[in-house]
Amino acid sequence: MTTKKLSMKQRMVSGIKPSGDLHIGNYLGAIAQWTKLQEEYDVMLFIADLHAITVPQQPDNLRRRTIEIAKVYLASGIDPFKVTIFVQSQIHEHAELCWILNTVTRVGDLEKMTQFKDKSADDIRETAGVGLFDYPVLMAGDIMMYDAQFVPVGDDQVQHIELARTIGRRFNKRFGEVFTMPKPLLQTSGGARIMALDNPVKKMSKSAHSEGSYIALNDEPEKARKKIMKAMTDSGTEIVYNDDKPALKNLITIYALLTGKTTEEIEKMYSDRGYSDFKTGLADAVVIFLQDFQTKFKAISDEEVMRVLKEGAEKVRPLAQQKIREVKKLVGFVS
Repeated sequence: MTTKKLSMKQRMVSGIKPSGDLHIGNYLGAIAQWTKLQEEYDVMLFIADLHAITVPQQPDNLRRRTIEIAKVYLASGIDPFKVTIFVQSQIHEHAELCWILNTVTRVGDLEKMTQFKDKSADDIRETAGVGLFDYPVLMAGDIMMYDAQFVPVGDDQVQHIELARTIGRRFNKRFGEVFTMPKPLLQTSGGARIMALDNPVKKMSKSAHSEGSYIALNDEPEKARKKIMKAMTDSGTEIVYNDDKPALKNLITIYALLTGKTTEEIEKMYSDRGYSDFKTGLADAVVIFLQDFQTKFKAISDEEVMRVLKEGAEKVRPLAQQKIREVKKLVGFVS
């Protein structure tokens, strides 16, 4: 992307942790949205390996999954000529900015973060690393490093953007204006929050204990079919999209996003049919999607990925270096 184009488009930053197998919720709720946003924004997508190590990781798995996520980006239609793709840890300024931002972040700010409170409720407070507590500050740095105007998020992640704005305003007030205040770019599609197949009140998660709760992008298509057929449904037999039937609403959302049909069209398709026919149709759509996606994924070589990541790092590194120089000067560090 040329410098002229960069100046004309507003910047959007986001990333995914290489800490588990990506699932259909990651694709529909985030990645598929990014393929559309790449036409409108100057998009920077990173692989958040610094965030991944806030919980224990096997080094070999971390390396493998880092490359796999880059392949997922590319197989999903992310264009490296339009989007800058890079690995977070290859830009050491991210960790450096996090440390500096720590000095204007209050313990109380982080104790209020919903995700940490949820983790603490699982009795891991005494065993968790400090990184798990502090990662929202790193996230704030990830965003403000590149003067991102927008961050695409689901409604459950808005709190992180609000914290980034709080930290940025606090730094700007104390040291001088250097950070742009990011805004959440809320995903209006139903894919913003894909729920677990076995529990429609919980978000689909790659860290779920049960494999039946999610469909991994690398699942064998027929394995995914079985998961759909076993997915939780609600009482009754009518195929309707409403809040009173959260399990069915979630399945219809997945169906709609995979096929491009509206929820109303899907309701009409199954107006005189039952759950079995509906699940069979959804399973067929999932199988077709996975077969197509996996064919594209397997066609991408590790060498191609490493080239894309190298070029992405070379593109963002000067921006990160410039931002750190500005921050250090304001703080009073000797250059």
